[in-house]
Amino acid sequence: MSLVKTKDILKHATENRYGVAAINVINFETIKYAIKAAEMERVPIIIQFFPGFDTHIPVSHVAWIAKDLAKKATVPVGVHLDHSAGFDIALNGIKGGFPSVMVDGSSLPYEENVQLTKEVVKAAQVFDVDIEAELGHVGVGANEEDMDNSDLFTNPDQAVDFIERTHCDSLAIAVGNAHGAYIKQPNLDFDRIREIRSKVDIPLVLHGCSGIPDEQMKEAVNLGMSKFNVATEYFNSMYQGILDLTKDEKTNGISLLMDLEEPMVSFVRSKIRLLNPNKYSIK
Repeated sequence: MSLVKTKDILKHATENRYGVAAINVINFETIKYAIKAAEMERVPIIIQFFPGFDTHIPVSHVAWIAKDLAKKATVPVGVHLDHSAGFDIALNGIKGGFPSVMVDGSSLPYEENVQLTKEVVKAAQVFDVDIEAELGHVGVGANEEDMDNSDLFTNPDQAVDFIERTHCDSLAIAVGNAHGAYIKQPNLDFDRIREIRSKVDIPLVLHGCSGIPDEQMKEAVNLGMSKFNVATEYFNSMYQGILDLTKDEKTNGISLLMDLEEPMVSFVRSKIRLLNPNKYSIK
């Protein structure tokens, strides 16, 4: 069990038709509670960190903590750096100890995205690091156009070309999803997911899962998507837990950190169950 390559976790998920929760973290507790939830549900999990939070905690520190806790886990745990928006950021994550890194060139013209991804993949291979890439534009939930404009979505035939030329290990696709809080209900393009899944042979990733209706998430799993990124809802569960727990004036900082375990573990367990409609379980 313990620390496992992300691409191996996702390959297994694809073959066995379950989704892996990829939980964004910010400190020791958020890592610990996510892994505990996976152990209780007996499924793999991915712990990931957004490099833009390195002003709070260095990238290398998160990699070390996550890998250390993963090695002690009783289920497979992948450790991943999310959204590296350039070569230097990705390389910093690789050198910082992340065994899996996302390079996000989706805001670039297609050929530039291909070139950037190829360069990161080449560097990553030296360190045996897995690479997730993104094709299509996964915008923000506060912008309706990012959810509705199909011109921004992943082109299935282009996805085939992209993977053949870059040799990335997994691909994040744009199918009506967006990052952050949604201002209206998203509607995933299931026909597009189905077509992309039929044409490519690497795991597919869905970003912006906080706020996507449960039935749509289940359908995405059934159509063969494998990695589901969850950040906003997890951090919201932390915030709500703090609000609830600090109603008691006797609460102190140490007790607060320990008492946050229950609501945060409970949230991750609920998300794991949602992504596991066929009830896969590690014996």
